[in-house]
Amino acid sequence: MCTAATYRTKNTYFGRNLDYEFSYGESITIVPRKFPLQFREASLLDQHYAMLGIAFVTPDQNGQNYPLFYDGINEKGLGIAGLNFVGNAVYNDHVDGKDNIAQFELVPWLLAQCATVQEARTLLDRINITNTAFSTQLPPSQLHWIISDSQESIVVESVADGLKIYDNPVGILTNNPPFPEQVFNLNNYMQLSAQDPVNNFAPELNLQPYSRGMGAIGLPGDTSSASRFVRAAFTKFHSMSSDDEMSSISQFFHILSAVDQPRGSSNVGDDKFEITIYSSGYNLNQGLCYYNSYNNHQITVIDMHKTDLDANAFINYPMILTEQIQAQN
Repeated sequence: MCTAATYRTKNTYFGRNLDYEFSYGESITIVPRKFPLQFREASLLDQHYAMLGIAFVTPDQNGQNYPLFYDGINEKGLGIAGLNFVGNAVYNDHVDGKDNIAQFELVPWLLAQCATVQEARTLLDRINITNTAFSTQLPPSQLHWIISDSQESIVVESVADGLKIYDNPVGILTNNPPFPEQVFNLNNYMQLSAQDPVNNFAPELNLQPYSRGMGAIGLPGDTSSASRFVRAAFTKFHSMSSDDEMSSISQFFHILSAVDQPRGSSNVGDDKFEITIYSSGYNLNQGLCYYNSYNNHQITVIDMHKTDLDANAFINYPMILTEQIQAQN
């Protein structure tokens, strides 16, 4: 399961924790403007916006390496992340008169052509997300998506009764239940506060806070997706940082770390445990991808503008997976 978040200071930050029991060997991938994007049913795009993200790169049906994006941004400042939505996601067969886009193509399809969430809404109005498999080994993943820019955020869910697009004023997404139920659930926690609590229990009793942080007693601490949604939202809305880049990205990773998963806390059977494989944080305004991994807490950054964005071949940076510890003496 996963958690995605947005955060605004002087710039807008977007990213996610990818939580799962194993890794496919993902890497940081830059797709330049002239890399030909071939879609199963849509026209070839050989000129498009450059994009930067974390992807599993693997050969397609023609033997050509293809980036399967988990999350990413484009040079215009649009960000998208796909999160597990198991049991609720429903994709369709081909529909005449629609842009038939396979589930695994949705991220590059939108990032290639849309500069804003509003432009993404326009394309989504005519999209049919199909159940086409990438390969026999990689059937369609059951996902929903958060799409954000510097102004707004939406959630896209393809379910049994159609494609749903929701405004996302929370700027958070986890997994199940569907997004409207996640937002409604926040009503159960509106009494929580970052301030010391007031004695409403029995004013005639001399009840006093005996510890800092007691205003947030009741904030969920488990790793379920509903609890992570609440905890990430609470952490985000009470986050404070300076506007400079280092303070902002540091705070963003603290938001994600509030809901990360250490090995052992979520047993999925057969001696396997869900962990936070990586955390990503993008500066939407500057085209930067920051990340760390389960065994490497150091934050690493890749700048898409330090590469040739007019190239016709994508660029891969292997994820650093070993701990980087600085010796001070």
